[in-house]
Amino acid sequence: MKPNRKTASILSVVAMGLGQIYNRQYMKGILMLLLHGLGLYYIIFNLKEALWGIITLGEKAQHLELVGKVYKMVPGDHSIFLIVQGLIVLFGLIVFGYAYIANIKDAYKVGKSLEQGIQPHNFIKSLKYVSQHKFPQLIISVPLLFVLFFTVLPLVFSVMIAFTNYSSPKYLPPANLIDWIGFDAFKQLFTLNKWANTFYGVLKWNIIWAVVATVSTFFGGFGVALLVQSTRTRLKSVWRTIYILPFAIPSFVSYLVMRNMFNSQFGPINQYLKWLGIQGPSWLSDPTWAKVTVLLVNLWHGYPISMLLIIGILTTISKELYQAAEVDGASAFQKFRMITFPSVMFSLSPILIGMFAGNVNSFSAIFLLTNGNPANSEYQFAGNTDILITWLYNLTMNQGNYNFASVIGIIIFIILATLSIWNVRRTRSFKEEELN
Repeated sequence: MKPNRKTASILSVVAMGLGQIYNRQYMKGILMLLLHGLGLYYIIFNLKEALWGIITLGEKAQHLELVGKVYKMVPGDHSIFLIVQGLIVLFGLIVFGYAYIANIKDAYKVGKSLEQGIQPHNFIKSLKYVSQHKFPQLIISVPLLFVLFFTVLPLVFSVMIAFTNYSSPKYLPPANLIDWIGFDAFKQLFTLNKWANTFYGVLKWNIIWAVVATVSTFFGGFGVALLVQSTRTRLKSVWRTIYILPFAIPSFVSYLVMRNMFNSQFGPINQYLKWLGIQGPSWLSDPTWAKVTVLLVNLWHGYPISMLLIIGILTTISKELYQAAEVDGASAFQKFRMITFPSVMFSLSPILIGMFAGNVNSFSAIFLLTNGNPANSEYQFAGNTDILITWLYNLTMNQGNYNFASVIGIIIFIILATLSIWNVRRTRSFKEEELN
C-alpha cells in the first residue's frame, strides 16, 4: 500500500473525516468529523443503558411508596419501552458503523487518486458529482433509513416479543415487568392441547381459504375475460365496466353490505329464497355455511382484478398463433390449452403467487364478514372462520396475549416466505429471466 492511501486510511480509522482532511478535502472532512463526534456522543451515553434494558427488561416495576402519610405511585421500568429504545440505539449503531466503513473506503479511494496525480474534488465539485452520478443512491438512501427504522425495527421488535412472557394480566407493563422465556411460547402453542388444537384447526382452514380464494378468483376472472374478449361478444367496453364494479366499490363497504345481505334473519337473500319456497341456510351462523359464504363473497369481490389482468394479456397474444392452430385443425379447447393458458400463466404466475400470499393474510374479508364467528368452544380465542391473521388480531387487541400473537406472526412469515420463494423460483418467467 502506497503512502497516501495508507495514511489516509489509518487516519480515517482513528476518526471519521481525518483521512479526508489529509487528502485536502477540508469541508467534507470537517462535516464527517462532526458526524463522528455526534455519533460517538450518542452511542457512548446510550449504548450501555440500551444493552442493559434489552438484557434485563427492567429491574423495578411501577409500585406504591409511602411518602409521609400518603402512598404515591412511583413509576418504574417499562420493559416494552426498554426494548424499543434499545433497538433504536442498536440500529443507530449499525448506521454509524456503515458510515464509518464508507468513510475509510472514501479516504482510501481519494488517496489512491492523489498517488496517480489526480486532484480530489473540492466540496462544491463533490456535491455536483453526487447530484449527477450518485443521484439514484442519494434519493433511495433516505427511504432506506425509513425502511430500516419503521419497517425492519418493528419486525425485529415483534420477533423479540415472541421470546418473552408479555401477556395479560400478570405480565403487562408498566404495572409488571416481563422476562425472557426463550422458546416456551412456541412449545406451548404446539404442545398444550387447547392452543395446539386451535392452531392446527385455524391453520388448516387458513390454507383451504387461501388456496380456494386464489383459485376461484383467478379462474373466475379468467372465464369472464374469455367471454368478454370473445369475437362473438359485442359492446366489450360496456361489459368490462359492469364487471369491474365490484372491485371499484371500497372493500369495506362491500363486505358490510354483503354481511347484511347474508343475514339469515332479515337479509334479502333469504327473503328471496323464502318467496321461492326455499328455506335459506344460516349463512353466517353455521360453521360450514359461514366458510362457504366468505369464499363466495371473496369470489364476487376478487374476480374483477384477475379479469382485467388477463384481458390485458389476451390482447397481446398474436392472432396468427390462433390462425395457425385452426389450419392444423385444433379445437377451441386445444387452442386454449396450448396457446391461451400458457401465455397467461407465463405473465401472471408471480402475480398469482402474490395473490395467494395476500389471501393468507386477508384480514378484512374475514373480519368484516364474520369477525371469525361462529364461535368454536374447542378453540382458544378463535372462531370457526378465523384465519391466523384474525386470530392474531384477537389475541392482541382483545386478549392481550402479545407473545402468542408474535409467535403466530413469525409462523405466518415463515410459511409465506417459504412458499412464495419456492413457487416464484419454479415459474417459467423467473427461470427465463435467470438465463438472460
